[in-house]
Amino acid sequence: MGLYTLQSMAGIYIHIPFCKQACHYCDFHFSTSLKYKDELLHALVKEIRLQKNYLDNETVETIYFGGGTPSLLDASEINLLINAVTELHTVSSDAEITLEANPDDLNDAKLKGLRQTDVNRFSIGIQSFFDDDLLWMNRAHRSKDGEASVKRAQDAGFENITADLIYGYPLLTDTKWKQNMDMMFELSIPHISAYSITVEPQTALAAFINKNKQPPMNEQQSAAQFTMLMEAMADHDFEHYEISNFCKPGHYSRHNSNYWQGVKYLGIGPSAHSYNGDTRQWNIASNPQYIQRIETGQLPAETETLTEENRLNEYIMTSIRTMWGLNLDKLNSIASASASQLLIAAQRYFDNGWIIQKDNILYLTPAGKLYADNIAAGLFF
Repeated sequence: MGLYTLQSMAGIYIHIPFCKQACHYCDFHFSTSLKYKDELLHALVKEIRLQKNYLDNETVETIYFGGGTPSLLDASEINLLINAVTELHTVSSDAEITLEANPDDLNDAKLKGLRQTDVNRFSIGIQSFFDDDLLWMNRAHRSKDGEASVKRAQDAGFENITADLIYGYPLLTDTKWKQNMDMMFELSIPHISAYSITVEPQTALAAFINKNKQPPMNEQQSAAQFTMLMEAMADHDFEHYEISNFCKPGHYSRHNSNYWQGVKYLGIGPSAHSYNGDTRQWNIASNPQYIQRIETGQLPAETETLTEENRLNEYIMTSIRTMWGLNLDKLNSIASASASQLLIAAQRYFDNGWIIQKDNILYLTPAGKLYADNIAAGLFF
């Protein structure tokens, strides 16, 4: 089993809240209008300055451009934001700098421009290699774009690539699901994120289901396709290091691994979240209000001070999902005697084979991974 070495370093997430069109399943904050893009970019730079002390001078190991669709920005706009970070923070010389991208944005000109930035990792939202699936999701790209974007990025010198797939929706037969995974393996992508589709309130998908225009999602289908996913990844020597994430040894997402291991991170942009060990804060999810507050020198954020119970539950929720497991000593360092309480709650999961214990660490079994969220909730204080 590979091991991710945890260091005392921090991460910065920058939310780019623009998309060409709205995917039917997505409930992230974004706008399909680029009307206020320039104002928003200047506001992001100002927020980076306003938040300069949040990470308490810790070295920044990762920068992650998420969204929305960060690949809508050009290279000069990406550089503007990276430079704002490097002016105010010590950034590690080998920092992982990830850009989320839609396949249709990664043309030769865009890739040539991005080679002039410090971006060294792509997260490509492929979702499926079938046109009927992409139309059902209301994705902006087509099946041919997925394969072509990966090959173009590799040809341009970007080897550190992760790509997303979605499973568990009505159009996705097991045969198509296997073909989607096989295409990922053929493309030699070292990191794959795969998510069971969820029906979030306030999305078009939820409205379609409520109006009987779409069938509800099938939990048995999702479970069966998740099992297929775990088996296929193991067969191709990918490590299942977090419920939705798989990689070749050494290709973990350093940014997301920091989330799961409780490292400090600063979120910049509307709807972005931050965490420094003691408090959590979240920015307002409105582009105009975000810009307005930043222009008057106000932080556009609400803050919550974490209680001991918050910190215990946060650690349980994130650690149990990973291959590094839930460390009982870490639990006791948050609150004394908490491990013995947790072991009482965990007994039913030991009994039905969903959790195992090695030394002082609890791990989900393959059967337990099907119920990760329910198990975490059942262990909460």
